[in-house]
Amino acid sequence: MKLIKISSVWCPSCLIMHPRYQEIVDKYKLELEEYDYDMNADIVEKYQIGDLLPVVIIVDKDVEIKRIIGEKSKKELEQIFENLGV
Repeated sequence: MKLIKISSVWCPSCLIMHPRYQEIVDKYKLELEEYDYDMNADIVEKYQIGDLLPVVIIVDKDVEIKRIIGEKSKKELEQIFENLGV
């Protein structure tokens, strides 16, 4: 399972969420691809990312299975991944 994270340096929520997502990646041994909203316009367009950041797309076998938008608590993130059977 892979996480595709789109965030930006000017986004306060992105800064808050960065360490939380790193803990999730470490805990569940996930692959992480990170992209900058302003620097990776092709990725933003490909995944149809809106104005609310960060956006994390959970991909399994190249298929999007879940999209997480905005701030979430560590507990909410853990619940999402447990519900996915990770």
